[in-house]
Amino acid sequence: MIIEQTVEVPTSHRLTIDVPHEIPAGPAILAFKPIQKANKEKEKHGTPITDRLAGCLAGIGDISIEEIREERLAKYLK
Repeated sequence: MIIEQTVEVPTSHRLTIDVPHEIPAGPAILAFKPIQKANKEKEKHGTPITDRLAGCLAGIGDISIEEIREERLAKYLK
């Protein structure tokens, strides 16, 4: 089970965490990942791999999902 929550870290850098009862007692991993404002939009759209692949398609122009699908399936429909 993974629970993710965005919190505002105060200037004192002190947080109090209440763990839900669904989390069993015992060892657990607590990770902190800062959100950078410039990357906030980028993180919503995909992973670094999909971002690189989307960059390859940036100069392709206006193309619909159907056209991409037809192009991809063309080798099987011959």
